[in-house]
Amino acid sequence: MKILHLNAGNETGGGMHHILSLLDKLNREEFVLGVLEEGEMLHRARNLGIETVHFASPKRLSIPLIKNIVTYIKEQRIQVVHTHGPRANVYAKLLKKLVPFQWIVTVHSDPFYDFRGKGLYGEFLCRLHTNAIKCADRVIAISSPFQTMLEKKGVQSTKIKTVLNGIDFQKNMLENYMRSDIGYQEADFLFLMVARLEKVKQHKLALKAFADLLYLHSQCQLLLVGDGTLRRELELDVARLGITEHVHFLGHCQDVECFYRLADVTILTSASESFPLVLLESARAGTPVISTNVGGVKELITDSTIGWLVEESDITKAMNEAIFFKKEGKLQVMGEKLRLHASSKFSLEIFAENIYNVYLDMKM
Repeated sequence: MKILHLNAGNETGGGMHHILSLLDKLNREEFVLGVLEEGEMLHRARNLGIETVHFASPKRLSIPLIKNIVTYIKEQRIQVVHTHGPRANVYAKLLKKLVPFQWIVTVHSDPFYDFRGKGLYGEFLCRLHTNAIKCADRVIAISSPFQTMLEKKGVQSTKIKTVLNGIDFQKNMLENYMRSDIGYQEADFLFLMVARLEKVKQHKLALKAFADLLYLHSQCQLLLVGDGTLRRELELDVARLGITEHVHFLGHCQDVECFYRLADVTILTSASESFPLVLLESARAGTPVISTNVGGVKELITDSTIGWLVEESDITKAMNEAIFFKKEGKLQVMGEKLRLHASSKFSLEIFAENIYNVYLDMKM
């Protein structure tokens, strides 16, 4: 069996880590990663020793690009094309008309949120992407709510397979920072948010909740890891709220795992998610999480003893409770319970085995 994983290649967040972790675990002789752009994903894959191919093109969509991919599929006798992301999904629909292969899509995010805020053009792209997904032979949803969402959008239920995300809980972690190394006090309560600075992540909601918290607890800091189109707008919001000295824009960080262990709590305020890897990464570090009830988060935070699953209006309340838990010595216990629960249910081994079973189930 020869399988081509196809992605735009400009991923830097959870989607990138999802793909690379999977390919790093599977048989290298069966899988190859194809990208349309040369970026961090391609370089990371090569450093891991994953077979890669860069389908270079000066334009996002061109006839020569399509021909190059078709030629590669024929020459390498690719039997399955597994696509990730809107651009790769739309390309696969075109490729399927030109060369035979079994097509699998992993849906990492809600198509209706991918192009939110882009007006009529965004609506067109959303329809284009959704129609492409419907044409796939098999669709992998990485949470049960996403399976329901796909069915409502018209994807045949018989095509959908739910496979919960997973990460490597045995990974050797980077050496941790000391708080003093980056200018924080041991007495500070550190909230961490790892998310692209985009509308769907709802940073404005997090900032408002944090600003309200500061009225009660002044010795708190909010660390924002990630970049995006809203950075300048969010910086202005921070200034308007008068919390500049307490909010820190750290940008895209290669060593983000160090920050999970440095923080007291990880927060996620997204309006839409599939199954966010950032929460699993926080669990691996034994750091409790506060999250909005989106996607498959409730499959990780199953009860209040291992984390906070909250409505948008209750984020400040949960943050305040986390501070109280730390003073009572309960926060570390919660983080360890979360780590044990996550490692037993969302390991990379279980995830990779479930994905491979999808390939085996396909009719070659």
